[in-house]
Amino acid sequence: QVRLVESGGGSVQAGGSLRLSCFASGYTLDDYCMGWFRQTPGNEREGIAAIDGPGQTTYKDSVKERFTISKDNERNTVYLDMKMLKPDDTAIYFCARGRGRWRGTGGLCYGDSSAWGQGTQVTVSS
Repeated sequence: QVRLVESGGGSVQAGGSLRLSCFASGYTLDDYCMGWFRQTPGNEREGIAAIDGPGQTTYKDSVKERFTISKDNERNTVYLDMKMLKPDDTAIYFCARGRGRWRGTGGLCYGDSSAWGQGTQVTVSS
């Protein structure tokens, strides 16, 4: 059974940093693209970073140079390191598994997502 569990969210002041983790189980991490999404009330979920099977990455412009996605295949875990956080980064952050192995563009895996975590709240205060 595929399962994704996020952790690491919390409250931080603007300019601070956080590391989110997504533990994946039920499949081999290396076989799929993995992505991070975020959502604020009243808005659609937006993809912000993705990493494909071989480890190539793509980012949404609004988080480039501030966020870094990485993974540890041995630990079946995907990370999102966030620095220089802004109040606009406040959202629920979700990790997701793509339908295939490859990344797309603009922070997305190629194709849609096939599994989601439950989300973790990130709050950035000014």
